[in-house]
Amino acid sequence: MDTTDETRLSETLAAIDAAGDTDTLETQRVAALGKAGWVSALLKTLGRMSPEERQVAGPRIQAMRAAIADAIEAKKTALEDAAMEAQLAAERLDLTLPARARPKGSIHPVSQVMDELAEIFADMGFSVASGPEIEDDWHNFTALNMPESHPARAMHDTFYFPDQGPVVAGSPTRMLLRTHTSPVQIRSMVERGAPLRIIAPGRVYRSDSDATHTPMFHQIEGLVIDEGIHLGHLKWTLETFLKAFFEREDIVLRLRPSYFPFTEPSVEVDVGWQDVSGRRVLGGDGDAPGHGWMELLGSGMVNRRVLEFAGLDADRWSGFAFGVGVDRLAMLKYGMDDLRAFFDGDVRWLEHYGFDPLDVPTLSAGTGAPA
Repeated sequence: MDTTDETRLSETLAAIDAAGDTDTLETQRVAALGKAGWVSALLKTLGRMSPEERQVAGPRIQAMRAAIADAIEAKKTALEDAAMEAQLAAERLDLTLPARARPKGSIHPVSQVMDELAEIFADMGFSVASGPEIEDDWHNFTALNMPESHPARAMHDTFYFPDQGPVVAGSPTRMLLRTHTSPVQIRSMVERGAPLRIIAPGRVYRSDSDATHTPMFHQIEGLVIDEGIHLGHLKWTLETFLKAFFEREDIVLRLRPSYFPFTEPSVEVDVGWQDVSGRRVLGGDGDAPGHGWMELLGSGMVNRRVLEFAGLDADRWSGFAFGVGVDRLAMLKYGMDDLRAFFDGDVRWLEHYGFDPLDVPTLSAGTGAPA
């Protein structure tokens, strides 16, 4: 190798090693390997050499070029690593600081109301229970004292599957989409026994569709089983729940005799309402002038046969149950007039009625506010 070339190579490698930033490193690369660089000039001389001279000089020049390129790449990596280490050492993330930007999206009203209900009933000692949405007709109907001839079993109300279900209580069953969350009550009594205090929120399915009904909707049912339970406990529970949910102390209930196969006696629960700016708002005595009654939920004392189906001693244990549509509660509380909009996925509707994801409903901090 020519002495001058050796000197240039040594000086270039030393300058690369001493470079303190990428700009200086780029300057050295251009000076050596750029179009006008000294290594590039040496490569251009190969064309004027004889084949014998080129066979000797070519590998030598290429080795110089490779040595410089490797040194530049190694130094560049070292500089980038050092810069990253310095940045990480200088930056600190304080996790206690508030978020710079609010989360995108919002909580759907149904999810919000579900959370509100869980919080309210948890304060009264209820736990949340869940069960399968694909159910067998023993848990969905038979164990709830619904005979084979009951109209709720008809195809026009229930979505049946063609598959046969398991054998339960010695009889074959059919599979279906549950029509209410009451099967969760049966499963909970069988699995946990008594005493018991649960709510069972979830999706249910019925063959119906209009402005106030959809084939799939949300329901919450409550169940209390204990010794000495009577209708007064049911009325107090529902009053306490509705006052907390609607955030009003003037909620007035009216219990009307009714019939449900799984409760005896059974009562429909009406809630007093008053007209406020052309909209019905729950609260106040329904018999007062300008007021009225709105049917809100069904309830009653658990039928003895239901307790027996669940394997409980009906002479020792008694209880009450109630059920209400979650979507209906959301419509009443937040002023929505069409149930179908809940499932349309319209972003404008969700932005208007959705809830701030950071505003978690609690009894101490209120039950949330629209986003």
